Amino acid sequence: MGKAVEDSSGEEGGGTGLRIDRWLWCTRQFKSRTLAADAVAGGKVHLNGQRVKPAHVLRVGDRLAITRPGYVFECEVLSLPRARGAAPVAQACYAEIDASKMAREKYVEQSRLASAMRPQSLERPDKHGRRELRRLRGRD
Repeated sequence: MGKAVEDSSGEEGGGTGLRIDRWLWCTRQFKSRTLAADAVAGGKVHLNGQRVKPAHVLRVGDRLAITRPGYVFECEVLSLPRARGAAPVAQACYAEIDASKMAREKYVEQSRLASAMRPQSLERPDKHGRRELRRLRGRD
């Protein structure tokens, strides 16, 4: 299997540093470590205002900016988890910046209002209807 990256203390997680892609996965920012690594490599994640590689070491006190559809999620690293765990444990590892929280809530509200304005069908679309909807939304 893959070789685990160790920090200066010789421990995996919970020490003084952790790979950024592993931290993103452990804190449930991404569903898989591969998706986290792809986002970091693709420039969607910035550490302290700088673009980094997936193997870059993350430390407590660092600030992350994760580009999401419609807003940028910004947080400060509070702790380094030993492993991927429950959501409440993961949320305790970071603190979201107030400006980011307001932007996220604004985006959620706009999305909710936009979906309320969209016409709703009484029945589920068939195969041809689904294809037409995908084509109209530009997801073909």
